[in-house]
Amino acid sequence: MAKQVATNAIVCSFYTADDYYRSHGARLKANLESLGIPYELREIAKQPGDDWADICRKKVAFIAEVCAAHPDKKVFWTDVDCEIFSIPDFILNSTADIIGFQRGFSNPIRIGYENRGRFWEPCFWGINTTAQARSMVAAAAEFEAVATVKATDDFFFEAAWRAVSPNMTFQIIPSNCAVDKGRGSLEGHEVFFRFGSSGQVDNFKNKVVQHKGNNKKKFGLKKELLKFAQAVEEKLPEDLSNKARSIVDASGVTGFLTEKKHQNVSSKIIGEIVAAGKAGDALKFNSSFADLQIASLPTRNESAAIKAASSYLSYSSKPSDKKIYLSWWENPYPGNYGDWLTPYIFSHYTENRIIFQGLTSRAIKKHIVSLGSVGRFIKSNSVVVGTGVSSFKYPLNTKADYVSVRGPHTADLLVQSGGPKIENFGDPGVVLSKILPLTRGKTNGKVALVRHHTHLQAPVILPNNFDELSVLLSHPDDIVSFIKKLNEYDSVVTSAMHVLITCHSYGIPCALVVFKGFEEYVHGDGIKYLDYALGAGVKAISPTPINPKLDWKEIKPLLETIQVSGSKIAEVEAAIKEGLRRVQ
Repeated sequence: MAKQVATNAIVCSFYTADDYYRSHGARLKANLESLGIPYELREIAKQPGDDWADICRKKVAFIAEVCAAHPDKKVFWTDVDCEIFSIPDFILNSTADIIGFQRGFSNPIRIGYENRGRFWEPCFWGINTTAQARSMVAAAAEFEAVATVKATDDFFFEAAWRAVSPNMTFQIIPSNCAVDKGRGSLEGHEVFFRFGSSGQVDNFKNKVVQHKGNNKKKFGLKKELLKFAQAVEEKLPEDLSNKARSIVDASGVTGFLTEKKHQNVSSKIIGEIVAAGKAGDALKFNSSFADLQIASLPTRNESAAIKAASSYLSYSSKPSDKKIYLSWWENPYPGNYGDWLTPYIFSHYTENRIIFQGLTSRAIKKHIVSLGSVGRFIKSNSVVVGTGVSSFKYPLNTKADYVSVRGPHTADLLVQSGGPKIENFGDPGVVLSKILPLTRGKTNGKVALVRHHTHLQAPVILPNNFDELSVLLSHPDDIVSFIKKLNEYDSVVTSAMHVLITCHSYGIPCALVVFKGFEEYVHGDGIKYLDYALGAGVKAISPTPINPKLDWKEIKPLLETIQVSGSKIAEVEAAIKEGLRRVQ
């Protein structure tokens, strides 16, 4: 990728001489130089008696000085401990007077002072060359020079914004352009920014003057109970905390408290559509969906929930009077490929209706727990087929009916937990090539990148011969299309384990990677990869950290063609059938 050269803009920041800020200053300097972005980066002296708030206040005069020195350039401020991966064209060439993230990295649905005491998130924002933009900065600097209140920079900029904003244009940067501040999407603008925090904001809360919002926060019982439970859990010793979490998970309290947090669905009619999909009520699903179509345009989250509901319905409305209760991780909507392989695979081996049993919800009926690192959610009335764990942190339920587990490490944890010794291994994902036989013919000469859904905000740059495929899907038709698509490529690069397992089932050349700076985004300590390989009888493999700006020279040596044996596939297939027999 050619170096970005910004001729119409300059990035500015400053830092004090302490180790934390000076080291981040050096990192930001190298970062901006590698991108070809002009900068004004200054080390400032900390005067006797100055605290963090006093240093922050100095930003006002500093930014005004940079604006005055560069009247023909857009000026972008970034906190020195933040990272800039690029400055996208829609920001660099914005015609708005001011551009930035909304306060709290919120989204336009929550715009304005009804929700926030301040409009802008001060860690990154841009000031155009227009008279209106420069007058706002000048007004803030003039106010700061004479004000005697104890306040930080954002107080003064907010005061100036409120004073002159009726004469200004502004542009909000989508929150998902910042790492961890929005929901990742392949359809969104590129991720270009990572927020850094020294922790000083919380230290100075209520010690500096702030503008106030106009609204009162709504009381949410579930939210408050969840916060209380987390606070209690943090104060318990680790072993006691882990045991308490296991009890809470098994009781269904976890699911009750976190349902809306995970699904982000608040609309009543969307809730009805999802419930109808889970229950197999096609009439209710169709009628509610028809009502929705004539009443509103679904948001992105609502559309994702509708897709998930349709996926539930494809399994729960099968023409049978008998039901199989099956657990899998349903979030995030519309669904994650690896998790939704569970109903896809088990549905192939039964004509019965498949009814979703939430992993974190109370389970009244006997049910199957299978694909994924979901061992901590196994309940006493679970039938376990090929389930694994992501760490040894939580003990396994010893009362469940174990047909098989993913690998010997999960089996060892079960024994350590006081459970039976299981020697039947294998992730059920290995049977995909058996239930969906495909012949790899001539491939398309390209490489497919498939990220784990938690890596969607990594600032990935694709080489010319790469395509990116999304794992956010759940419907069986989409799963079939996805697997067929994988088989069209010369090779696959992935950070998602069940995409790797799919490749191993079909013998597709694959590289298992993780993106540098995002190594901790997938839960667990990495044991699941070795556990899978030992259980499937294939070469052990772990994710290799790579630069998000993909380099074929770095990736090519990581590609391996590994295929699960026919005998192992038959063994896992037998375990699936046995699990279905035991649950009926």
